[in-house]
Amino acid sequence: MLEPLYRWIWSDPGRRARKLLSFAVVEADGGRDLVRAAELTRDPLLRRLYLAHALDECRHARLFRGRGVELLNDHPPNSGNSIYQADWLAPGERGLDDLQVEREHDGDLLAFLHLSERAAARSFAQYRDALPNDPATREVFEKVLRDEEFHMNYTRAQLSRIEPEKQRLYIWRARLSRLWKGYLRLAMALAGMISGVVLRVIYFVVLPPFAFLAKRSAREETGGWFVMRAERDMATAKQEQA
Repeated sequence: MLEPLYRWIWSDPGRRARKLLSFAVVEADGGRDLVRAAELTRDPLLRRLYLAHALDECRHARLFRGRGVELLNDHPPNSGNSIYQADWLAPGERGLDDLQVEREHDGDLLAFLHLSERAAARSFAQYRDALPNDPATREVFEKVLRDEEFHMNYTRAQLSRIEPEKQRLYIWRARLSRLWKGYLRLAMALAGMISGVVLRVIYFVVLPPFAFLAKRSAREETGGWFVMRAERDMATAKQEQA
């Protein structure tokens, strides 16, 4: 059902380039968070896996950034036209989504990573299929997808290893957290749209009558200097002396 929408979003080379560059920022940020998680965990196996995951995220950032720069070089942006990015319709990977790594248990982190990587793999597959005429970008998504599938599988396996009895609880808790953050993103997008509509209504409907009255009042006033009455001069002098 969403395939026509994704084809429209990814059809513009300028929008495609900017989205790839934004994906690169998210991937690099996720890599830094995973390095921090590797520093904090006491599990040696998780430490190695987190570091390998972080290296993959940094490599993804280089892939996205490189392809985004190529697209911008081939299709220089027109400064006169702004392109709607549709970030909330095709967000890509959320990374750790502003998760506080220092405050999270390994179980919470693994559950959140598992759901995030699974959603990212699904989204990247859809974006790849929406680019039949751009084999270079499709190849970037193919490379990233192979790693995302591994990340999705290892996080689930490690969650089962360290929390065999509570793994379902961690998954549901992470799912609820993602739903809440998704609701907040949708609410912010809707608030931005509504505020834009309200401001346009104020500008084109409410302000014109006031502007008309102000111009008519300005035409009725006499221009230049005029003499003030003596009483007002005395009142002004008394106020200054006080």
